[in-house]
Amino acid sequence: MIRILIVEDEKSISNLIAVNLKKAGYACKCAFDGAEAADILEKQYFDLILLDVMLPKIDGYELMTYIKSMDVPVIFLTAKASVEDRVKGLKLGADDYLTKPFEIVELLARVEAVLRRYHKTENILKIGELVIDTASRIVWKDQKPINLTKKEYELLLLFVRNKNIALYRETIYERIWGGEYLGDSRTVDLHVQRLRKKVDLEEKIVAVYKVGYRLED
Repeated sequence: MIRILIVEDEKSISNLIAVNLKKAGYACKCAFDGAEAADILEKQYFDLILLDVMLPKIDGYELMTYIKSMDVPVIFLTAKASVEDRVKGLKLGADDYLTKPFEIVELLARVEAVLRRYHKTENILKIGELVIDTASRIVWKDQKPINLTKKEYELLLLFVRNKNIALYRETIYERIWGGEYLGDSRTVDLHVQRLRKKVDLEEKIVAVYKVGYRLED
């Protein structure tokens, strides 16, 4: 299982991130200051670090210089949104930089992208009796392949990687179709309906009133 260290001094934010990462299938550990994070990193290996900049004891930039030699990808999470701050973080060796406040679905997408870049993503995903092989892009049920279109496959992957999270129609449209959502939900709804039937998840992919859809695990 992929292990992620969350270094964030605001416990409410840290807990929110940890809960959603665990729902997405990751193992998490939290540190609430830079010194604690350094101690943890001396003893344990992680596949990814989510690092706040403004931390007690040792700040994120200073800690980044310590992490740099470990060959572990880092995503900065911070309220410091200036171009200079982003450039500084990236020059120190961070792989991505996400400013607060952020949507959990965007954080999960950034995590997935960085892990994929480092070839640390798991190739096999499961939901109920479905098995998704992300390397071959084939979906299996009862050892039989299910014929999905490209959009249906991407939609299923989006739901599985965001289990138990309500996804807005706008988010679904932008992530799958890559354009600005103009308020016409028909495209999203029709694809969700077809996907539900094809993969037999009609009871698990539920409509969320005035929001969109959620895959319940």
